[in-house]
Amino acid sequence: MVVDHGVAHEACGPIDLPDEQGRFGRFGGQYVPEGLMAALAELDTAYRVAQADSRFTDELSELLSDRVGRPTLMHRVPRFAESLGVPGIRVYLKREDMTHTGAHKINNALGQALLARRMGKTRIVAETGAGQHGVAVATVCAMLGLTCVVYMGAHDMRRQSSNVVRMQLLGAQVRPVHTGRRRLKDAVSESVRDWVTNVDSTHYLFGTTAGPAPYPRIVRDFQKAIGVEARSQILKSEGRLPDRVLACVGGGSNALGVFHAFLDDPQVRLIGVEAAGRGVDTGWHAATLSAGTPGEMDGSFSYLLQDSDGQIARTHSIAAGLDYPGVGPELSHLKDSGRVDYHAVTDAGALRGMRALSRTEGIIPALESAHALGHLLELADRGALPANSVALVCLSGRGDKDLEIAARQLGITTPR
Repeated sequence: MVVDHGVAHEACGPIDLPDEQGRFGRFGGQYVPEGLMAALAELDTAYRVAQADSRFTDELSELLSDRVGRPTLMHRVPRFAESLGVPGIRVYLKREDMTHTGAHKINNALGQALLARRMGKTRIVAETGAGQHGVAVATVCAMLGLTCVVYMGAHDMRRQSSNVVRMQLLGAQVRPVHTGRRRLKDAVSESVRDWVTNVDSTHYLFGTTAGPAPYPRIVRDFQKAIGVEARSQILKSEGRLPDRVLACVGGGSNALGVFHAFLDDPQVRLIGVEAAGRGVDTGWHAATLSAGTPGEMDGSFSYLLQDSDGQIARTHSIAAGLDYPGVGPELSHLKDSGRVDYHAVTDAGALRGMRALSRTEGIIPALESAHALGHLLELADRGALPANSVALVCLSGRGDKDLEIAARQLGITTPR
């Protein structure tokens, strides 16, 4: 039986923390089998102790610098900005695509893997959709000498085959998931089943700011470096904060990573961009915060896509990393509070963003990140971007993994 082991509260705690029940406002909690409660309590205690231990934080900081490449670059993209047709607008990219492994996912993977080793766990299980989280987990497991098992939906394995090869080359066992719709949601379910069976030796390295407490807080904290760096960098470059910060939203880790440093700055508009797929009105989308309703999934109470009977709805996105019917509880709270605005961009809009950045700046973004770029282009089309404003986009990953999809969709001829 799955029950909620937290009590709902109307008010959220300080920005740096959920409340004592692991809730952000009415969202969050622990909707898990009793058999996982001890493991979650162990994880929560280990994390709190590790955060207060300079040996842990110093090792993490050193590895983030020496092995991951932090701080990542942030720089202006003047030709892309010019293509918007808005006088004086300046656009900056926070280049998480330049980390080792090519996406923001390694920030959290490294932090959690160090935590698992500290807890005496020798085996890691993880889920992956686009494959970037799986690659990051496989990478840090190779670095730290941990056994690695990654669950991936069979559908996603076909469309992200290059990342499957990368994970296997790094020594991970990649297990295809053939249940359900064979996508990210199903990979999460299989990972949890494995974890329950092997909880004494295994840590479940969850990849986004969703799931039962304490995962939403832990993942967010390991991703906060994105926003902390970006805030300092934009102040150095512009002498002021940006007018808008944009990030794509699947589960929410890159978005919260960049948003968190600006939550106390009401003059900064925070914009999360979801996957509208073929159009929100078609039912073929993954726009959870734009079109979903609150409910329980994957151990947490949050917004999700569900039908009138509470059954999880199908999802679709050209970007495998956004093809998920849920979202993290903190982003759900930020929707209800009005602090973050959410919009949805179609597959076509994401491809437009990918092509625009590639051809104006020589940077090929991941299709996930391209949704945020597509929304910026759509805002310009509507005349909704003020002259002389500053926009900051979190470029969460690079587009190597999406080249086959992009070539097919954009009509680019490939060698036979």
